[in-house]
Amino acid sequence: MMVAVCGPNEATPEEAELAEAVGEALARHGCTIICGGRDGVMAAACRGAKRAGGVTIGVLPGYDSRAANPWVDHVICTGMGEARNAIIVASADAVIAVGGGLGTLSEIALALKLGKRVVSLGSWALEEQRLARQAARHLYRHAASVDQAIKLALAGVSKASPT
Repeated sequence: MMVAVCGPNEATPEEAELAEAVGEALARHGCTIICGGRDGVMAAACRGAKRAGGVTIGVLPGYDSRAANPWVDHVICTGMGEARNAIIVASADAVIAVGGGLGTLSEIALALKLGKRVVSLGSWALEEQRLARQAARHLYRHAASVDQAIKLALAGVSKASPT
């Protein structure tokens, strides 16, 4: 199973700590991490995954593979800028958002539009009323801890599900 970990390139220490724990926990569950491959939340998630022996994929906005953080196993250079977010979430079976700005919000929105499970761990608090009018309302969940985020992300997603 492939899980996207999304969040800001410039993470707070708390966001980095959460992302690293998320990456490690996902790797222990046998998941591959896919992310934007840069710094901040992305680097922390990859670092955690590598510590647990996991596999990481970084989908970069530019053409230079050297821009990837050192914990990325497989680099995909897109030259697409922020549009690379579509590749990240379309490739994932589920998404965990840790903190985040507008780039993270775009990943959340697109993932929901694609019918992907999205878990917010200190990320965007989408209005329940507005989301209730959307078909994807059952896909978006808030987690209070890393363990809860992992359980919510993996719940109902088959390891054999197509990406």
